[in-house]
Parts: sequence; structure tokens; C-alpha cells
Amino acid sequence: MTTIDDLPIRDDLRGQSPYGAPQLDVPVRLNTNENSYSLPDDVADAIVKAVAAEVKDLNRYPDRDAVALRADLADYLGHGLTSAHLWAANGSNEVQQQLLQTFGGPQRSAIGFGPSYSMHPLLAQGTGTRWIGALRDADFGLSPAAATEQIEKHDPDLVFLCSPNNPTGTALDPEVITAVLGTARGMVIVDEAYAEFARAGTRSALALLPDHPRLVVTRTMSKAFGFAGGRLGYFAAHPAVVDAVQLVRLPYHLSSLTQAAARAAIAQRAALLATVEAIKEQRDRIVGTLRERGYRVADSDANFVLFEVGGDQRVVWQQLLDAGVLVRDVGLPGWLRVTAGTAEETDAFLEGLR
Repeated sequence: MTTIDDLPIRDDLRGQSPYGAPQLDVPVRLNTNENSYSLPDDVADAIVKAVAAEVKDLNRYPDRDAVALRADLADYLGHGLTSAHLWAANGSNEVQQQLLQTFGGPQRSAIGFGPSYSMHPLLAQGTGTRWIGALRDADFGLSPAAATEQIEKHDPDLVFLCSPNNPTGTALDPEVITAVLGTARGMVIVDEAYAEFARAGTRSALALLPDHPRLVVTRTMSKAFGFAGGRLGYFAAHPAVVDAVQLVRLPYHLSSLTQAAARAAIAQRAALLATVEAIKEQRDRIVGTLRERGYRVADSDANFVLFEVGGDQRVVWQQLLDAGVLVRDVGLPGWLRVTAGTAEETDAFLEGLR
């Protein structure tokens, strides 16, 4: 029987495991940071209507550059951005992969500060980019001095920063991003997948774009928009960055149906984003309740909470699963991550943990 080890795959891929969280049929799924709220009926109807209008023309290729979609995304972000500043792809993972294809590759390197999003080193490996895994401090913080010290030491071609950070949840002090921009010679990518959930007063890196042509801010519609199944990620950057990424993008990479569905969702953003405050309320409830129970909990600006279990996290993960609640073991010894969802899901999680 032929196995993967019998195939002539690249040596650096041997022994590796694909990215992915367990997909289990349980009553309460709080492991992948999805938006727990289904789309409102009127929003769903608007998306169905938009997609249906495209079906009769599926014999034709979609708009290769997704210009109308990019204009809608620019309008949503504001900050004086136009379609020329935006690029979209199938989820923020593909966007980041395209950035690595463009600015990384063999004989080039990228740096990130862990614990952070586990896809970044995998995307780097897939593009032949050497990954440098720097670390945050014991409380998962990252200071300007610590960040710039590592950049000066390694001189990477790309720097990845997550704000809010996954899996810890906390947004970066803007001074960290500014310090990195003043030190790094290459591209600086700020992953803002959870930006809509940030606490009041948290500033986005989007405001820094006019003065920094090597800054890229990546976003997604999977989280706050509740559009995870639609697979739409995007970035904002100087128009020259958009032009550069088009050198590596696959032809017609966004289908007509995806573009139509995403545009309809953006048009209905007021209704879709109405759940954000409810999710933030449950996030803060989880943080407060766990701290009252004596747990160590990371501050969160996202739709999830990282908490210390005081022992083997794998045991607690299984106990919660046995109680019908699926959370995420991110591989951080002694810690688990739980998505903030509906009030009923929070009830089930807190009771299961008790």
C-alpha cells in the first residue's frame, strides 16, 4: 500500500502534519473562532439573490481582478482607501500566502513572535521561506524593544505581527508596530483578522498605511461578518503592493459566486456586524468568570479567550469534550482556547469546565 512517505515529496515536508482543528459533531463547537450566529434571513436572502444572478453566466470567467469587490472593501475600511489599495483572495490565508510568494521564497526569511497564528510558519514553509520563530514574553506581551531587537538580529525579509494576536487574543500596542516599521527593511504584515472585536480605544494599523509603503494589513470576513464558509480574505496596502501580488496570483482565483456573495454580505454589513457586541459581551463574561474562579486568563481583544488550566491541557480538553463542549488545544502546555459564542454556548462551557 502506497503511503505519503513512498512519494517523492519535498524533504522538508516529510513528517509534517496538515493544519487543522478537529471537526467533531458535538453540541457546542467553540474551537475555530467562528461567529456562532447564523446569517439573518434577510441577509441570507440578499446573498442568495446575488449568487443566483451570476449562475446564468457561469460559462464565463469571473472578473479576474475583482475590482467591484475591492471597491466595496475599501468603502468598508475607510481611511481614504480605494480599490487600488485593496486585494482579495480565498481567505486571509491565501492573501498571506501570496504575500510570501511575492516577497519571500528561497534564500529569504520571515519572522513571527509566538505563541501566534500557527499557519504563518506553515505558509512560509510552503513557499520555501525560512521561518524565524521569535518569542513573546512570559505574559504573552511584545514590547517595541524586544521586537526590534529580534528584527535587528535576524534581518528578515518579512515580519508578521498579529493584532489582536491568535491564540492569546490581545491587540498590540501601536508603538510596537511603529517601532517595527522603523527597523525592518522588508515587508511588515499586520494580521488583523479579529480587529472588529477589539476593545474600545484600540487603534488599527490601517491608520499607518499612508506613511509606510511596505506595510500590509490583512483582514478577513470569516469572523465578525460570520462569512467563514464564503472564504473571503483581503489586505490593504500601497497600490504598488497590490500590483506586485498580482504577479503570483492564480488566474480567476475568486469565483463569480464568491465575489457576488461577498459583495452582498458587505452591503448588509450593519446587520451582520450587529452580533459583534453580543460576542464581545460573552468574551468579557468568560474572562471575568474564569478569573473569579482563580484561572489565569489572557486579556482578549478577539472573539476568543486563552486560559490556563493548571495542569495537562489535554486532559481538560477531553473532559470538556465529554461534556459536549469542543474547545481548542493550541499546543501551548497548560493552556486552552475557547471561542466566545452565544450566551447558551457560554453557559455550557462554564458549566462543563466547572
